[in-house]
Amino acid sequence: MERFFKRKRQDDFSSPSEPIVEAIKNQPQIEVELHLNDIVGDPGKRKPIEEFNVAIRDRVRREYLNKGPCQPIGHKNRKKKYGIQERSFQDVWFKKYTWLEYSVSNDAAFCFWCYIFKKSDKGSRQSDDAFTKTGCSNWKNALERFNFHVGAVNNCHNNARIQLEAFQDQRNSVASILRSNTREKEVAYRVRLTTSLNVTRFLLKQGLSFRGHDESSDSSNRGNFLELLLWFSLLNDDVSKTLGINAPGNNQMYSPSIQKDLANACASEVTLAIVNDIGDKVFTLLVDEARDVSLKEQMRVVLRYLNNEGCVIERFIGIVHVTDTTSHSLKCAIDDLLVNHNLSLSKVRSQGYDGASNMRGEFNGLKSLILQENPYAMYIHCFSHQLQLIIVAVAKGIRVVKDLFTYVSMIVNMAGASCKRKDQLRQLQHERLVEQLDVVEVITGRVKNQETSLVRPGDTRWGTHYFTLLRLCSMWSSVEKVLAVVRDDAITRDNRSTTAGLIEMMDNYEFVFTLHLMRHLLGITNELSIALQRKIKILFKP
Repeated sequence: MERFFKRKRQDDFSSPSEPIVEAIKNQPQIEVELHLNDIVGDPGKRKPIEEFNVAIRDRVRREYLNKGPCQPIGHKNRKKKYGIQERSFQDVWFKKYTWLEYSVSNDAAFCFWCYIFKKSDKGSRQSDDAFTKTGCSNWKNALERFNFHVGAVNNCHNNARIQLEAFQDQRNSVASILRSNTREKEVAYRVRLTTSLNVTRFLLKQGLSFRGHDESSDSSNRGNFLELLLWFSLLNDDVSKTLGINAPGNNQMYSPSIQKDLANACASEVTLAIVNDIGDKVFTLLVDEARDVSLKEQMRVVLRYLNNEGCVIERFIGIVHVTDTTSHSLKCAIDDLLVNHNLSLSKVRSQGYDGASNMRGEFNGLKSLILQENPYAMYIHCFSHQLQLIIVAVAKGIRVVKDLFTYVSMIVNMAGASCKRKDQLRQLQHERLVEQLDVVEVITGRVKNQETSLVRPGDTRWGTHYFTLLRLCSMWSSVEKVLAVVRDDAITRDNRSTTAGLIEMMDNYEFVFTLHLMRHLLGITNELSIALQRKIKILFKP
């Protein structure tokens, strides 16, 4: 987190590097929010710095400096023909030219320093657009172009380097030294930042919300972040001396924007640790997409790889909002996500998705698009998912089995439709277990004959159907008694006839036989499904 401490100190103690006209100073300032989607890793898709609002240009520069230059190692670069020879971009150039970037989408080289600070030289000549906008793609004379771009001492490239170094070392600048920020103020600032960061880490680890409904000073519950920060200050005198009324009014370190910055910094550090752990290893790409509560299509990406100890590791790398779920859009989103983390699609050795047509289509599916670029990315459909699809297809094709689960769902819903019926069912089952314990028909113990209830089957996971049948068989007599009570207390004729029909169905031989048969078959498939989803801790030891 040291980069974040440095960045926040610069935000609070340094002056903006952009010149501000005196007339603008007197105008009321409008807060401009920086969206993380505007920070693009691929240099060929970036928006120029000068197109950002002047109020957030320094923040944009810091975000790009924290991310670093885009240098995807191991990418299978496209080759161009120059007569009888073929040339392409070489990864070894990254070691010689630290400012060099490579755009996978444009197949071109860019200058990271000139993008951050595009300045003119003493002759008022602007930086070369080939390394900031269009990109350099002449691989035959690439080294000559790179050396020419570096040029003399006072050219545009070196001016950008000087500006970048001064920007990174603002604490030692003349403006910073002339300020009257004492050592005590900086220590207090660090205590506030560390405390807010610890609270953020706790909330993120527990998956809790930050904001509250009413965060005013007279509110009884100001939200998890503020309440936990207050509790922390009550336990630590050093922290309480730097928070609240003891802190400057513009440096409280618990505003909503600070909370977002802290959460983003934690996410960046976790993602960086995952990427560093992968290194130059090959990995598996696991992708799934679904709608969230705001009806936006979100694509989740998980990487699976072997660490240095030989353990199979699965790490969630990020969520990407996609405007549509076509295979081309998903492919572009995956490319951008991998480039943002300096990962290459050429390192993918397998890909796993669901069975949708846009994913596993033979011609235009996401699987096919990736295979066209990387023939070693073998597609694997989850075996447990295939098993569930087969069970669903077979069950729907047999009328007796389909009717069984229809009636089972009706029985479960009728027996647990209200809290009163659930309490009756729970009490009847308790009395039955007490009677069985008295005659030693059942025994007690860990996870044996504990208080339980009926489970409603789910449409997407057929493992829940197996547990529904198990619970129904173990509570059979209690369920029948509850249905009998519902039938006797029914007000309308329809409810009475429906409940009576369910009781009659539970006494039907064909229904009971099919139920026990499916319980036996689903027990076998459930064990197989669990085995297919079991994690492999160690594949091999190097």
